[in-house]
Amino acid sequence: MSGLPEFSLRVDQNPFLPAGGREMHAIVTVRASGSAAPERPDRTPAAEVIVIDTSGSMSYGGKLAAAKRAARAAVAQLRDGVHFAIIAGANRPAPVYPRSGLAVADDRTRRAAARAIGHLEAAGGTAIGSWLMLADQLLSARTDAVRHVILLTDGKNQHETPAELDRALRRCAGHFVCDARGVGTDWEVAELRTITEALLGGFLDIPDPADLKDDFVAMARASMGKEVADVALRLWTPQRSSVRFLKQMTPHLTDLTGRRVDSGRQTADYPLGAWGAEEREYHLCVEVEYSGIGRRMRAAGVKLVERGERGERGERVLASGNVVAEWTDDEGRSTRIDRRVAHHTGQSELADAIREGLEARRAGDEDTATARLGRAVVLADRVGNAQIKDLLGNVVEVIDAEHGTVRLKHTVSKADEMALDTRSQRTVRIRSRDDLEPGRTQDGAR
Repeated sequence: MSGLPEFSLRVDQNPFLPAGGREMHAIVTVRASGSAAPERPDRTPAAEVIVIDTSGSMSYGGKLAAAKRAARAAVAQLRDGVHFAIIAGANRPAPVYPRSGLAVADDRTRRAAARAIGHLEAAGGTAIGSWLMLADQLLSARTDAVRHVILLTDGKNQHETPAELDRALRRCAGHFVCDARGVGTDWEVAELRTITEALLGGFLDIPDPADLKDDFVAMARASMGKEVADVALRLWTPQRSSVRFLKQMTPHLTDLTGRRVDSGRQTADYPLGAWGAEEREYHLCVEVEYSGIGRRMRAAGVKLVERGERGERGERVLASGNVVAEWTDDEGRSTRIDRRVAHHTGQSELADAIREGLEARRAGDEDTATARLGRAVVLADRVGNAQIKDLLGNVVEVIDAEHGTVRLKHTVSKADEMALDTRSQRTVRIRSRDDLEPGRTQDGAR
């Protein structure tokens, strides 16, 4: 166990509420530091499945050739002993290597997998739910492992119904983490967002197939760095209090509110997926019962829990903290907004403004599109998201950035629109000068 990451948990908040106030916001920062050396024999087992879209459209624009290079490069990153498989995705998914089950990575199997990938051909359609179901079937043999899927597609999920995809996602949720990539411009942003939110991964647009290789290498390396397979945030709330929402804010925005699973009396677990050495931030909002001026209460108990079994060890608590609430008639105290809370509230609003603006633009509602994308310009500057500011400039002409005065551009490439839509889910951390405030305790008090 000494080689596993060490976890810490920090709560940032303003604990003071005005008379009658009930809504308490806090940012929970979880950090895992230190990780195992690749060669250590008692590393957590890992299992990797790479799913390559081989539908007919992949034959155009060099997409399949680039996908083959990317998949071979990802296989090369798998350390010895990792269980893995390659799946070809079309109307019906097919195992490419090995022909059944999972292979064990070594020099011989990595070479054999590379040869098998080279024989992939493009034909058929797209049925992503069935691809995920086959991946789940293969990975079910390694419930002791950190399980991860890389999924690549270039098109819409046309050969199965939304209900079929939804059933597949419900079945696979909690079994593995899936990171997805859309290559070209004919896939659906909302579709990959739904898939990766259900499977606790991230997604990105790759307009140029030539960029696939580096991206696949990065995903495979990140997967090989995971050491703890199943982590959850366990929240306790007092009677007559409730969790309004829990959102992952970094490295990408994911709403975890609907993933709640009751785990005990007044406690619920929210899945966080697999972890290596990394840091993530979560925005928690709790509704509490008003107790009166001068009263102080524990608004929520926060525990980071490793679930399941690894060897003979079962569940264990990795770190813990508290969210507190205190009512005051001091307006200066109750109106102060914690910097991290303000930053991440802005990032949530920014993502919503972009999504709503682009939806209105596609629907021909220019007034709403202009207003929402103008608001996004203001928010992008406020939270310091330079990439989103640049991407917004491809969709609107900025007249007055401070006040969000913009004019819609009449000609916008599909790639630019998709990039803005996709990357609005990618957030930035609070500026370094605000990163640490002196005098803050773990429960947010001073």
